[in-house]
Amino acid sequence: MPAPKPQTIDEVIDLLDHIIRVSEQNNDPAGYFAALYQQVTIQVKEGIANNFFDDSPRMEQLDVLFAQRYLDAWYAWQDGAAVTGSWQQAFAVSHNYWPIVLQHLLLGMNAHINLDLGIAATQIMAGKQLDDLHNDFNRINAILSSLVHEVQNKLSRIWPALKYILKWTGEVDDYLVDFSMQLARDGAWKFATQLHQTPPEQQADFIGQRDQRVATKVVVVLEPGLIANTVLAMVRLTERGTIPQKIKKLKA
Repeated sequence: MPAPKPQTIDEVIDLLDHIIRVSEQNNDPAGYFAALYQQVTIQVKEGIANNFFDDSPRMEQLDVLFAQRYLDAWYAWQDGAAVTGSWQQAFAVSHNYWPIVLQHLLLGMNAHINLDLGIAATQIMAGKQLDDLHNDFNRINAILSSLVHEVQNKLSRIWPALKYILKWTGEVDDYLVDFSMQLARDGAWKFATQLHQTPPEQQADFIGQRDQRVATKVVVVLEPGLIANTVLAMVRLTERGTIPQKIKKLKA
């Protein structure tokens, strides 16, 4: 089934709700990222309504175009069709017991921010000055950053001791913040800048090369080191609730 083509941010939110419901029905951990992404999209919608961005109509277009890449990947994966290497890495761990909720979220963020965001930014600014988007690009990442601590609080409801471990083990906390925010923000903008400067006939190859590099970043998420692995294993063994219950807590 081909992915629907939303035209507005409200349609994106509705489609994400569909993915969340399907994930709950299928006990699919992919619903974790969909729940987080829906929260981000709602925040962007509120930002547009409150004139948080320099260009609100352009931001809605960017949000829809950005979301389309995730929708295309999710629907293709459901149909057994090819997806980018980055999304394949994110979806493939759905059948693996050990990744915790946090790791599933980071894998989705890796694919969507480090690859998809730069492509969407380049497409929306085709034939224009990409730098005109830079402020709003950073504001999107500010919204993502503001949700990091909210995500940690929600994960603490799934595993209450997590907040104490995050305080005790700075390595794990830095692993979340540094990977998902600083690396993603700076890398995505650099990629967007390079892609924008690449001749159209060469962009597909350039995107493919970027996808390969982004796909290799899953090692940072799945194998962050001995101490972090030990902590994450403890978290996984004591996570509360079923997959649908965890999705609901992230969505709440």
